[in-house]
Amino acid sequence: MARGKSNGTSGNTVEADDRDDEKRVLVDASNVAHATEGGEARLANIRLVQEKLREEGLDPVVVADAALRHQIDDRNRYEEMIENGLVHQAPAGTDADYFILSFAREMGAPILTNDRFRDRAAEFPDERDRIIRYMIVDGEVVLERRNKRRK
Repeated sequence: MARGKSNGTSGNTVEADDRDDEKRVLVDASNVAHATEGGEARLANIRLVQEKLREEGLDPVVVADAALRHQIDDRNRYEEMIENGLVHQAPAGTDADYFILSFAREMGAPILTNDRFRDRAAEFPDERDRIIRYMIVDGEVVLERRNKRRK
């Protein structure tokens, strides 16, 4: 049963689930974890991005490839995040880019990543146009949002 809330107009109802869906942002966890200098996959990067998106009133849905659990610097906390549903792991053997793009298409959600998904351009043109780029500088996350990618 859908939850509804009156929007103050004659009997029209705004579905809470619909509002929540509009706030979802898929986070490419592997891309984010590797976003800082040094090459080591850092759990702190994922947490910083989650915090920033929540501050912006958004609902981060963190999706990682199966390999990240073997690369991340804080494996115990990362495993806890998976167990608690804070990180969703793509099935082993799945192409993570395809999984993330498919998930974004299904949810109609933007993707926070710096990946260009060039090898998936033809299959997922609309999803590539909903990418939110970011930078992590001195523990701060800066988001860049555009309607379309640069030519």
